[in-house]
Amino acid sequence: MTFEDLAKRTASWLNGSGDLSALVVSSRVRLARNLPSARFAHLSAADERNGIIDAVVAASRKDLSDQPLSYFDACDLEPSQRALLVERHLISPALEKGDGPRGVLVNEQEDLSVMINEEDHLRIQVMQSGFQVDEAWAIARRSENRLAEDLSFAFSDKWGYLTACPSNTGTGMRASILIHLPGLVLTQEMEGVVRGVTQMGFVVRGLYGEGSDVSGNLFQVSNQVTLGRSEVEILEALDKVVQQLVQCEQNARGTLLGDIRSQIEDKVWRAFGILSHARLLSSQGFMNLSSAVRLGIGLELFDGIEVGTLNELMVRTKPFHLQNQAGRPLDSPERDRVRADMARRRMAELGNP
Repeated sequence: MTFEDLAKRTASWLNGSGDLSALVVSSRVRLARNLPSARFAHLSAADERNGIIDAVVAASRKDLSDQPLSYFDACDLEPSQRALLVERHLISPALEKGDGPRGVLVNEQEDLSVMINEEDHLRIQVMQSGFQVDEAWAIARRSENRLAEDLSFAFSDKWGYLTACPSNTGTGMRASILIHLPGLVLTQEMEGVVRGVTQMGFVVRGLYGEGSDVSGNLFQVSNQVTLGRSEVEILEALDKVVQQLVQCEQNARGTLLGDIRSQIEDKVWRAFGILSHARLLSSQGFMNLSSAVRLGIGLELFDGIEVGTLNELMVRTKPFHLQNQAGRPLDSPERDRVRADMARRRMAELGNP
């Protein structure tokens, strides 16, 4: 698979399937692992890092996925191409902006990827549509077991899997969901909900995780603790958090419909109208409008609009996707025009909802 092949595809985790997909965009499980034969990535020399890449890529040939994996060397990619991989949630901003030998393995559906030489030697990541964190964990565990046939992972009987950052030591697992919570934002209950989630051992972040801003009322919720809890216990705790978040969001939506139904319906339909007719759309503007339309889908105000369409547009309207599609650098006004053109075309394809 070439980079251009990847950029043209739509990742399977964007298709809008899975449990609770009206609220939960995606589920992710990430496993951090290190090889005992090399120093942590931030301490290792280039030859060590190249050796890690060679070992992991060779081990990945063992049917890690039901589809072949392709390796993308970060040093061979243009900065705009690395940024596109961040927009697709395939690599982290840390790997994008890092230095030295590093890269990522990706399968064709983009539900499995392995970052190499980011903070840890390798990070296995599985993405699934909707709330399917158990399925994501099963795939991640199977992939790790196949890699372990050829690789040894640094492990302590006392501390568990050893990682570059102590906060990942233990299981080395981060389980997370990306969830849409406009009702809690509109009723100004989000701050209290975040406090409650934090007390349960989870952290709430923006669309791209640590250090990123909230966009389109989409929140990433992941476990804070990896030491002292088993993988199953982490997943069970996440399930409880998700069920509570869903209930809180549904209650908030009920309150909004009971108190200001006309204003909510106007907000939703106005957003659909702008997406259908605007000539200029900023990235943040698109995310805010698509959030309102996504809310309308959840409230069953539309016929024929699927969350999968909005999920795909969420990625394809990002700056470096637009630039890649155009085949040349685009300044901000050009991106706003191309983004609006794309939104209008997709809304027109949906017909009259």
